Amino acid sequence: MRTIVLGGDGFCGWPTALHLSVQGHDVLIIDNLSRRKIDIELGVESLTPIASIEERLMVWNHSSNHKINFQNIDIFSEYYSLLRVINDFQPDNIVHFAEQRAAPYSMKNSKTKRYTVDNNITSTHNLLTAIVESDLDIHLVHLGTMGVYGYSSVGMKIPEGYLNVKLDVPSKGLVDQKIIYPTNPGSTYHMTKSLDQIMFAFYAKNNGIRITDLHQGIVWGTQTPETRLDEKFINRFDYDGDYGTVLNRFIMQAAVNYPLTVHGTGGQTRAFIHITDTVKCISLACSNPPVNGKQVMIRNQVSETHRVRNLAELISNKTGVKIAYLENPRKEASENDLEVENNSFLSLGLEPTYLDEGIVEEVYEIAKKYSSRANLKYIPCVSKW
Repeated sequence: MRTIVLGGDGFCGWPTALHLSVQGHDVLIIDNLSRRKIDIELGVESLTPIASIEERLMVWNHSSNHKINFQNIDIFSEYYSLLRVINDFQPDNIVHFAEQRAAPYSMKNSKTKRYTVDNNITSTHNLLTAIVESDLDIHLVHLGTMGVYGYSSVGMKIPEGYLNVKLDVPSKGLVDQKIIYPTNPGSTYHMTKSLDQIMFAFYAKNNGIRITDLHQGIVWGTQTPETRLDEKFINRFDYDGDYGTVLNRFIMQAAVNYPLTVHGTGGQTRAFIHITDTVKCISLACSNPPVNGKQVMIRNQVSETHRVRNLAELISNKTGVKIAYLENPRKEASENDLEVENNSFLSLGLEPTYLDEGIVEEVYEIAKKYSSRANLKYIPCVSKW
């Protein structure tokens, strides 16, 4: 298959591009390198040293039996460049990671809120209209988030996208209806992902675009089999308060003997997935598109759920680093339960990577190896909402 990976230089996009390449896809990365520019803006780098995209691909293309091409295009502002590449490359799949992905960053100030909305919504809509204008039968695979659901406890498993309801209609009685599970975003970033869902539903219905929307849990880990092949391929390891994900932050903090920062009671239950499962799920999604003209295929991309304080206790018990309970910067319940349906990927053959000491140890060793690159002043989360 021919696959374009939008945002293929990022934390999830880069290992996905490599994995799809190894799986036999003819891969083209499109990226405007905005994540690297945000590093400069924030004054903090990935804990792991990231080679330039040109160097990454030069080594990959010379050392493997597969080739990945790259185009520097901003799909927010360069619509006709995007359309030209789609028409020239004629992809079977477009994997869409090209959105600002951090909830804390999206809530820092009015500038980051506006950037997140402008970039994410316009980029997604540009992509949809370009697919329509190309008149090609392209399967769009979008990386969404479990955060569109919110984190309230409703006493049932969150379904994979859709909820069967009964409407009490006058003169007809109870009428069955299937609706998108109600969204409850907790940040500007999550709001954009919720708005994505509406655009996807419209373009699937109105233009027959085949769309898979993946509601992913919090990603932890940093390496995949492909990124381990050469240090030039090493993946990002974000640890700062804006872009670092919670379990990776705990592991890194333990590596530098920094108290593990638990916000509030730590009773928040979150869905998690290892980065190796992320790339496997993308591959499975590409190989199993929805039928043309049908509703959007929504799959929950989740391996397991954990309470934040339990994760902190696991890392603390393993390393001896203390836990620091801090004020929660987010407006959310201090405790919540979370149950999530994930049968969709399990039925396609996914064998989840569950949290265990061996995998935690691997991430810890990476954090220790590059601990000298850490700037401890960027660990606290200062964005509040």
